[in-house]
Amino acid sequence: MEYAKLGKTDITVSKLCVGCMSFGKPSEDFHLWTLEKDDTEKMVKKALDLGFNFFDTANSYSHGTSEEYLGAAIKKLAKREEVVIATKVYFNEGKLSKEAIAREIDGSLSRLGTDYVDLYIIHRFDYDTPVEETMEALDKLVKSGKVRAIGASAMYGYQFHNMQIAAEKHGWTKFSSMQNHYNLLYREDERELIPICKEMGVALTPYSPLAAGRVTRTEWLSDSKRSLTDKVSKAKYDSTQEHDRLITERVKELADGYGVKMSQIALAWLWKKGVTAPVIGATKESYFDDAAGAFNVKLTAEDVNYLDELYVPHKIMGAK
Repeated sequence: MEYAKLGKTDITVSKLCVGCMSFGKPSEDFHLWTLEKDDTEKMVKKALDLGFNFFDTANSYSHGTSEEYLGAAIKKLAKREEVVIATKVYFNEGKLSKEAIAREIDGSLSRLGTDYVDLYIIHRFDYDTPVEETMEALDKLVKSGKVRAIGASAMYGYQFHNMQIAAEKHGWTKFSSMQNHYNLLYREDERELIPICKEMGVALTPYSPLAAGRVTRTEWLSDSKRSLTDKVSKAKYDSTQEHDRLITERVKELADGYGVKMSQIALAWLWKKGVTAPVIGATKESYFDDAAGAFNVKLTAEDVNYLDELYVPHKIMGAK
């Protein structure tokens, strides 16, 4: 495992993050493919054994049971100070209002069984709440000790810029990380958001780094429960599969040439692009083994250009 600082903070994170949307009680109105408590514990143990110390969940994942399962596993398997826990707020009553933020952090801390989270992320941009209200509320959490650092997730570049400037103007805590939608098949944030983040020293921790598995195999869909039932990933990727499969063919070609897995090429590409820690969602322990093995892959500039050159503009998926 390799490690890095999270943006300009003193928080050290593994350069792979465990995506905990895979954990929680399955349900028709969230996801049917998530892991129950015992299997979640096995996955957390596997990640810890491999050197992962960074775990990302949200108040909305599996109706809060993702936080519950993660918190229970961490309490049993690790010392709290040895792990970095991130959770999120937005998909809740009041979205990012000061009242909602104050309420939701307490709910998350209770479910996680901890008195602080290392990183608190706003899950989307809230059009209904003034950015100053949101940023001041987040700053209060940092000053109270309930949160060590704050981050943002999928939004437009101008929105993120405006929130950072509002914080700077008032002397409030600024965002240290951006969890945006970014992978070989979806690169729209290279236009605005990613350059802004790099200019501001904000760590990139993208979600869906493997395009829900579509850059890990030559078949567009697999026979896994997630592939068969995940309506969200179908909406993200299936409309452009005819062209995007050409990119996955190049991933396969490079993987064969290096004698590695396609997923490892896709992750190595992200690190070459300046990503700090891709968020890896997994339901099988072997997927964590594969991800950790990606550190052995060193792509050349020519490899990156070869993977890049077939990309065409896509419909925005993530920012609202």
